[in-house]
Amino acid sequence: MGEPCVLLLHGQPGSAADWSGVRTAIAGRARTIAIDRPGWNRHGGALDHGRAFDLAGNARAALSALDAAGVSRATIVGHSLGGAVAAWLAAEHPERVGALVLAAPSANRSSLNRLDRLLAAPVTGPLLASGGLAAAGLALQTARLRDRIATSVGLEDRYLREAAATLLRPSTWRAFTREQRMLIRDLPELERRLPSISARTTVVTGTADRIVSPASARRLVDELPDATLVRLPGATHLLPQQRPRELAEIIVGALAPG
Repeated sequence: MGEPCVLLLHGQPGSAADWSGVRTAIAGRARTIAIDRPGWNRHGGALDHGRAFDLAGNARAALSALDAAGVSRATIVGHSLGGAVAAWLAAEHPERVGALVLAAPSANRSSLNRLDRLLAAPVTGPLLASGGLAAAGLALQTARLRDRIATSVGLEDRYLREAAATLLRPSTWRAFTREQRMLIRDLPELERRLPSISARTTVVTGTADRIVSPASARRLVDELPDATLVRLPGATHLLPQQRPRELAEIIVGALAPG
């Protein structure tokens, strides 16, 4: 057997850098690959203007990353919307997925709420997304607010500063809006495919998650043939950034052979 490999798929907004703490904690125990999903690629420090693809397109990008790395089979880890991509990949290409870890996953219809549907609307969606993301980015430029967030939820100041810059980019607003529409369109089809997923799955939820409810994570476990639920007390939606070491240990415990 070769060295086990872990492919890490970020949420939205996001990038491969979201997994830096998790990768550091896993180092020496498995090979890790983190990609910028389609629509979130970085060139020269700026997000590109490529469109955010559907779940099938995201899964193809994930497979391309495995192929480029010479990896035939991996443990696939997805956070938030990345969890939907990971699940789609497991349903479409079971031979490439040794195990799944879905962290705060938006992978079924119960993970959606009224705000998600508003953000996907043709006219109000882009306005709400650009206004809300820009306001959050501007707020995070304030050192006092960053200090308060860092203290209350355990996020690093460096991550918050980078998040502020990302949230202020128009390309972020466009990619976010496209993916909101994709969620509304593609999640019903993904949910129909969940019972076909054969990979052993670990679903991780933070008890303080207000973005993807713990109730939707419990329902997801019931919809999958071989799944267990792990609850992280007090954790919010940002599990890779807030609880990287705990999440890394869960991933290592779920590793499939290479």
